[in-house]
Amino acid sequence: MKLMMMTNLFSTFDPATSINYSLNWVSTLLVFMMLPYPYWTMPNRLMIMLNMVSNKLHNEFKMLLGMKSEGMTLMTVTLFMFILFNNFMGLMPYIFTSSSHLAFSLAMALPLWLSMMIFGWAQNTTYMFAHLVPNGTPALLMPFMVLIETISNIIRPGSLAVRLTANMIAGHLLMSLLGNKSVDVNNLILLFIMMVQIALMMFEAAVAIIQAYVFSVLTTLYSSEVMH
Repeated sequence: MKLMMMTNLFSTFDPATSINYSLNWVSTLLVFMMLPYPYWTMPNRLMIMLNMVSNKLHNEFKMLLGMKSEGMTLMTVTLFMFILFNNFMGLMPYIFTSSSHLAFSLAMALPLWLSMMIFGWAQNTTYMFAHLVPNGTPALLMPFMVLIETISNIIRPGSLAVRLTANMIAGHLLMSLLGNKSVDVNNLILLFIMMVQIALMMFEAAVAIIQAYVFSVLTTLYSSEVMH
């Protein structure tokens, strides 16, 4: 019985609903079909809101970078919108949560980190070596600081991916547990569970926004260290 319950609980994160083929991952790409401007003759409220958010994020990321890099801010704003859309899609009923999988988050974090490292070591080799030893480090601690900085640099894509995945999984698991507990209970307990689920849904909506923002901001900060 416990094994069956755990199987049903984690089946919400299973991308394969059939043996032969699954369209679950296609929901990740719906953002490219729903948001393009050519579908609208005049800007609607959604487009106006997205423009305001994009301009705000563009100015903030540009300030974090400390340099004129329109392409980098455009990429991070697009990354924010893409993650935000998929996080909110996961809150809808019967829609696969792609952002709760490492295949989704690691596929974004690893190429971004790798491209930044290649660019940094190819263009700013001296600065990248100097960045491994902070200013004022005693000579005795320099080998340990190089080792620590190298390890912290290597685990950055993993920390980005795991942070997004773990935060999205945690709320969905809790909602699944509460949904399983709502079977065969009296009306008073059912009402309480529904109120808790509504509050949890609002909390998950906030988490969806925060995690998209954290992912894009950390990506911007990592790139600002390379593009010195």
